Amino acid sequence: MQAPPKVRFLDRTTPPHLVTLVLLSGVSALAMNIFLPSLPNMTAWFDTDYRLMQLSVSLYLLVNAVLQIFIGPISDRYGRRPVLLGALVIFLLATLGTLMATTVEMFLLFRMGQAVVVAGIVLSRAVVRDMVDEARSASMIGYVTMGMALVPMVGPMAGGLLDEAFGWQASFLLLLACGVAILGLAFFDLGETARSRPASLRAQFVEYPELLTARRFWGYCAAAGFASGAFFAFLGGAPYVGTQVYGLSPSGLGLYFGAPALGYAIGNFVSGRFSVRMGINRMVLWGCVISLFGLTILTALTLSGLDRAEVFFGFFVFVALGNGMSLPNATAGMLSVRPRLAGTAAGLGGAITIGLGAALSALAGALLIEGRGALPLVLIMWSTAILALISIRYVIARERRLYGFGGQG
Repeated sequence: MQAPPKVRFLDRTTPPHLVTLVLLSGVSALAMNIFLPSLPNMTAWFDTDYRLMQLSVSLYLLVNAVLQIFIGPISDRYGRRPVLLGALVIFLLATLGTLMATTVEMFLLFRMGQAVVVAGIVLSRAVVRDMVDEARSASMIGYVTMGMALVPMVGPMAGGLLDEAFGWQASFLLLLACGVAILGLAFFDLGETARSRPASLRAQFVEYPELLTARRFWGYCAAAGFASGAFFAFLGGAPYVGTQVYGLSPSGLGLYFGAPALGYAIGNFVSGRFSVRMGINRMVLWGCVISLFGLTILTALTLSGLDRAEVFFGFFVFVALGNGMSLPNATAGMLSVRPRLAGTAAGLGGAITIGLGAALSALAGALLIEGRGALPLVLIMWSTAILALISIRYVIARERRLYGFGGQG
């Protein structure tokens, strides 16, 4: 098994330290969710409709998905380091724009610009795959995303408190400060790991059909996309459900948002600890089963009339726990289909996953209207959990046919 290369902290001649990868992923996650408790107050501040303000989630995810199509191949061609540093600079400029926006349209434009920070998530995983083999990469990605999970756990709590104390702009000021700090850390610690470069950028896009015709790649993409689809639907709908259905304050909503993130962190720890031993397919399978278990109970309780904040957010912990187990392993599976195209696979797989998430987030926002409660959101999440389980079962069944009982893990 390939041993991890030697790493020296704050040495640009060696691969980045694990802490740097965690923080690069973390600032991407923070940009996605820190302001969620502020959405109702931002709706009032910009004098607009919640459905329009909610586009700050779904449009962000959509641009996020499109960018990933290009970030992976560009980083395969020109290297992880310059792409990451450039993305962080653009993120800082866009964050300044959100603070200066005077209309909701201007805010949404700069909010879409912030999506470039997704390079932190995509390329931190590609860097891991550059360094180690498939089984070990699943474990390392699990540890990276376990640390990353601490950020979205604290982010909405901090965002809710900042909103009540200073207004919604305080969350974006915090993003600006974090972006500056991460840019400095990446500049001094992020050594290049993409040593093998294709002849041209065009050659990278020519490789897309090789990935797109690989059934194993599509199986992992579908499993990751539908598993995370429940989470993105949650991001799009939970702020409305929390404030309008359950009457939570911004700080109270932020506190409830922390519970699922704790489940995700535990799932990532399990993934980091057991992926090498159990194999990536079994970890994805068990993660999907756990998510579906929690959502099935939540759906039954909601239909029975037990529609309370503690029930809604509490049972979503199962989804987060399952995703923490399944997503790092499904990602490692995507990247292992064609290892020489790790950046391309990370970008394309991420685009498919986030694109589906953007659609589900927008759907959640559209279906949540006064009088329906949380049921539309719960049904969306339950349906995606079923589809995720079907997807990984397809991957396992196919590998058993090709390689015998147990497949490749």
